[in-house]
Amino acid sequence: MGSKTPDDHHRDPNESSANSAIAAIDPPKPAAASGLFHGVLEGEGEDGDDDDDGKIGADLKPGVQPNDKGKKKKRKSNKKNKKKKAQGGQQTPPPRVPLCNLFPDERYPDGEIIEYATPNNNLQRTTAEELRHLSVLDNMDDSFLHDYREAAEAHRQVRSYVQTIAKPGVSMSQLAQEIEDGVRALTGHQGLETGDALQAGMGFPTGLCLNNVAAHWTPNPGAKEVILQYDDVLKVDFGVHVSGRIVDSAFTVAFNPVYDNLLAAVKAATNTGLKEAGIDARMDHISSTIQEVMESYELSLNSKTIPIKAVRNITGHNILRYKIHGSKQVPFVATNTSQRMEEGDIFAIETFGSTGKAYVRDDVGIYGYGRNEHAHTTNLHHASAKSLLKTIDDNFGTLVFSRRYLERLGVKNYHLGMRTLVSNGIVEAYAPLVDVSGSYVAQFEH
Repeated sequence: MGSKTPDDHHRDPNESSANSAIAAIDPPKPAAASGLFHGVLEGEGEDGDDDDDGKIGADLKPGVQPNDKGKKKKRKSNKKNKKKKAQGGQQTPPPRVPLCNLFPDERYPDGEIIEYATPNNNLQRTTAEELRHLSVLDNMDDSFLHDYREAAEAHRQVRSYVQTIAKPGVSMSQLAQEIEDGVRALTGHQGLETGDALQAGMGFPTGLCLNNVAAHWTPNPGAKEVILQYDDVLKVDFGVHVSGRIVDSAFTVAFNPVYDNLLAAVKAATNTGLKEAGIDARMDHISSTIQEVMESYELSLNSKTIPIKAVRNITGHNILRYKIHGSKQVPFVATNTSQRMEEGDIFAIETFGSTGKAYVRDDVGIYGYGRNEHAHTTNLHHASAKSLLKTIDDNFGTLVFSRRYLERLGVKNYHLGMRTLVSNGIVEAYAPLVDVSGSYVAQFEH
């Protein structure tokens, strides 16, 4: 899902503050974690002899003879063994239990974290960049790769099937329904129960954009049906999320071979961006390299040779948890920026190539809506808007959703409430993005 412009998304100052402290002391650890078994084992600190052992002889009862050798018969000690084996997961004093037995999963406790010392208490050596980086690493827990791989496999299987049915004569509503039904079935979350869609499912509404429509078009309830034609250029863009970790991928299909170079251009440009991406990679270098590859292609159309141009005001973008658009952009044209890719960043590397002006604008209609998590709701007075906002928060959070998704939940008469939320900046509305009429736009997103 393309990010409209680099200026549309700025890092919120509240997301990472330079004044935030990271000093933290670990909570009290159990004996197993600390590696020490507190207390005295049984038998420790006692002398090793019975009081009766010091007697020379022993009293005999009548009729009882001493043993053959005339030695006294020792009494059994009631004491337990002085030494005991260490209980499972606990260390002995002195420490002799190997760490591999105490920590079979090799998860060792963190040490105490101390803030940098500075001469001036008003200064902090921990920068905003460091704090932001630490928050990203905190998000990369044990389920991080598992969730992404599950979402990616669901996307791959649905994508492969859709490529077999995206043929001339199919309707956009049918394609969207097949994609969304497939994603929900594969992730095991139909999204009909409250909060179920936040567990796994669609990462954003299915984008099905024809010809000069570059991005952000989806079939809406009650709208005129659109049928795929032989001469159309169709962009299919959809996302799958598992626990808020979104996989975003897109492809373009065209049946007339005259558009082959257009599709080849965006695919080559995207693959170039992937090769240049990595930790500390500069966005300005990636963007200029993408543009060079994209604009080395041209298209012969209606006896004219048309250069393929990189779209200037859509970008690739980083992805946050439950948010398809982060604050970093990967443009397709040479850009002067100091942004870099950092460890822990998740990026959607995508490109758009056009035979038109390569500059998109908002068209009429609605693609979807997204919750603004930083907007204040204190001035929200309409009951319909409050009820709708609760439904959005409970079922979508900050995931982008469409009108079809609302109506699938049984929500009715929501248009007035939605206008109120949009006008108050609580919800953002996304419109289709189009180039000039008669042009063709292709997209490829790894």
